[in-house]
Amino acid sequence: MNKKSDTGVEIAPLRPLDDFLLDSARFQIPYFKDLEKWGNRVTSNLLYYQTNYFLLAVSIFIIVGIIHPVRMICGSLATFLIFAIFVYVTNEKASLAQFKQQHPIISLFMIFGCLYFIAFMFQSVLVFFLGILLPFSAVFVHASLRLRNIKNKIANKVEVMGLKKSPMGLFLEEMGLESDFF
Repeated sequence: MNKKSDTGVEIAPLRPLDDFLLDSARFQIPYFKDLEKWGNRVTSNLLYYQTNYFLLAVSIFIIVGIIHPVRMICGSLATFLIFAIFVYVTNEKASLAQFKQQHPIISLFMIFGCLYFIAFMFQSVLVFFLGILLPFSAVFVHASLRLRNIKNKIANKVEVMGLKKSPMGLFLEEMGLESDFF
């Protein structure tokens, strides 16, 4: 089930539901005072269950989108619009300052209009952020609670040795976490 692309990146196999969540899965609250051990557990589980986590995140995002489709679409459009305006304003400071000096009343109405738009779209933006942050939270909670097994440890050793590169392995490497695996 492993697929290798032209860049040498391998897609990790989908782990069985029994191993991921059901009977053979073992869960335990991590020891929060030992952050290194907890971090190793999380990164190990992120590497081993990465395909399962991707499907879980997409599923949660779709479920939130199905429950609130209009708010999800409006929230994503509002977030994109707010981000685009922010980028434009930060890049055009000089011309905006000049416009504000020449047209103070119009500038004031534009600011109030933007604030009204944000207040009006606030619920939609919250639903959109819920659709994004809920999957991350679910993945982090699972990765924190799921105890590692022998297959998990072996797969992570192979990943760390560089014999196999996966999307999550490359992401964690870019985050500077490759040395913390073991």
